[in-house]
Amino acid sequence: MDSLPEHCVSAILALTSPEDACRLAPASSTFRSAARSDVVWGGFLPPDCGAVLSRLARRPEFGSKKELFLSLCQPQLIDSGRKSFKLERSSGKISYVLSARELSIAWSDEPMYWNWKSAPDSRFQEVAELRTTDWLEIEGRMPTAMLSPNTLYEAYLIMEISHRAYGLDVMPSQASIELKNQVVSKSTAILHRSRRDGSDKQRPGIFGTNGAAGGEEEKIPIRRQDGWMEVELGEFFNGGGGGGDDNHREVVKMSFKEVKGYQLKGGLVIEGIEVRPKRIA
Repeated sequence: MDSLPEHCVSAILALTSPEDACRLAPASSTFRSAARSDVVWGGFLPPDCGAVLSRLARRPEFGSKKELFLSLCQPQLIDSGRKSFKLERSSGKISYVLSARELSIAWSDEPMYWNWKSAPDSRFQEVAELRTTDWLEIEGRMPTAMLSPNTLYEAYLIMEISHRAYGLDVMPSQASIELKNQVVSKSTAILHRSRRDGSDKQRPGIFGTNGAAGGEEEKIPIRRQDGWMEVELGEFFNGGGGGGDDNHREVVKMSFKEVKGYQLKGGLVIEGIEVRPKRIA
């Protein structure tokens, strides 16, 4: 393998993934040197990396494209701190978290219904806490051109339930993903299980069929590594490989609502919505 010119090896590794490049590096001294080159790691960065760097709240320091890539694998505040940007370390795929301020939350500008406050464990300056409402409706939108093309994505509502929560276990909520004005994913979720049967042994994130229309499984919040909880909103495939005007105008809409029960509810804390590549087991 050392007989191959390093520039050829670099060109080959650039066609793989960050995970594969690191795995192949020990194969020979040429592979090891090539796996550190800017040619390889520049190919793993987003095509609009310069524009992304200009939007970061704090520009990372780096001495090579690999160092830049690894920096961007850590969550970075972007767009005046209203979003968080990250690259998946294994694939280089893009993920985003839209802060609560980036979402459309019904009545969120009314202090009687919602309280905007800081949270020490949040990446953002503010989170939204529901005081009381009988109409829960949360929506996030983003251009698909901001995401990696030809990638299956999933969206999650990042949230927490306060100790004062009430009314969140009465009616299931509806979650949906809309792309090109078509619903591509929909499900139901229950945010709080204080009055539900806690003996259910379904896989994490799934409660069972009780209360779900048509016998479909209800999603439930699960604990994240960062300490918050998340509930799945759905998934969608981002084609976006054509580069035409339509692809740049395409928007994915993610919704979470409970507007049928008309019972008062409160104690839900919203940090944002995460859109990330789906990990295939």
